[in-house]
Amino acid sequence: MENLIRTIITGTGSYIPDNIVTNEDFLNNRFLQKNGEPFDKSNREIIEKFQQITGIRERRYADDDMMASDMGTIAAERALESSGLDPEELNYIIVAHNFGDILHNNRRSDMVPALASRVKNSLGIRNSKCVVYDLPFGCPGWLQGIIQANYYIRSGDASSALVIGTETLSRVCDPHDRDSMIYADGAGATVLEVSEPGSSNGILAHASRSDTMTQAYFLEMEQSYKEDYGDTLFMKMNGRKLYQYAITHVPGLVKESIDDAGLELGDIGKVLIHQANEKLDESILERLFKLYDVNEIPGDIMPMTINKLGNSSVATVPTLLDLVLREKMNGQTLNLGDHIVLASVGAGMNINSVVYRV
Repeated sequence: MENLIRTIITGTGSYIPDNIVTNEDFLNNRFLQKNGEPFDKSNREIIEKFQQITGIRERRYADDDMMASDMGTIAAERALESSGLDPEELNYIIVAHNFGDILHNNRRSDMVPALASRVKNSLGIRNSKCVVYDLPFGCPGWLQGIIQANYYIRSGDASSALVIGTETLSRVCDPHDRDSMIYADGAGATVLEVSEPGSSNGILAHASRSDTMTQAYFLEMEQSYKEDYGDTLFMKMNGRKLYQYAITHVPGLVKESIDDAGLELGDIGKVLIHQANEKLDESILERLFKLYDVNEIPGDIMPMTINKLGNSSVATVPTLLDLVLREKMNGQTLNLGDHIVLASVGAGMNINSVVYRV
């Protein structure tokens, strides 16, 4: 007999830092190639090409005294407030991140205690049955946390969970690497609860995959492109290979989740996808539609925040979801009964996709 208990989203929240960093702010950077040699183009030419490809015009950086766990706590407070759930009733807190807490002047990862423990402490939750842990899974970490929470709730082990994605990517990027212009800071949080028996709303299906044979090191930590910059490790990306991996595998995985939900592409009202590169996301969407032999793509199906918020890793999709649900994006709304896809791809390499009925 089918289990009619579903997992529903009852609250969302996000924290978007106030500090706006525009592309113009990178004009005085000394960008270097991987071999340490300067480019034969001016910074203005590099930046204009960057904006043309990624769509990013500006991004947000956290205040110097703000860390990932701080932003995650604020997003969590907002999600809990919108849900109306007593924090003491939470069964799980899952915090997705990749670098822990990093001080602005000491760029070393701090993961002890776990960020989830720090958030629970900051929220003042006393309930020892509220189990907390961190989830490093690349950019798809928050969505993988949603998938795990769904398993807990569907199994009857839990009735509620708080899933947070928080990151300060600005503190792990090499200022001499032009890819540093992609990265941003922020946090997003979501409260999940068990639905009423027989409810047709909630998580309908999901799909995930991990590829590591040749793909594990498309993103990795390396020293600065500036030879004498010190021994600090920064995040480095093989953009060309990552782009090809994403357009090759993400569309099929998204289709798998839609098919598993028993839906057609025409049933999907919104595709909320990880925001790392505007042209990449457009290519993924086009390939998804081609898998269904559909040529016409609705203009409002894929809300985009990357032009103003950049890539905040695990925070991008939950922040996007929060903005849409709170109707803070022009022309973007969700109504009861709408079907949406949440999807992400990132370091690992990992991909996931969730189909949800609002």
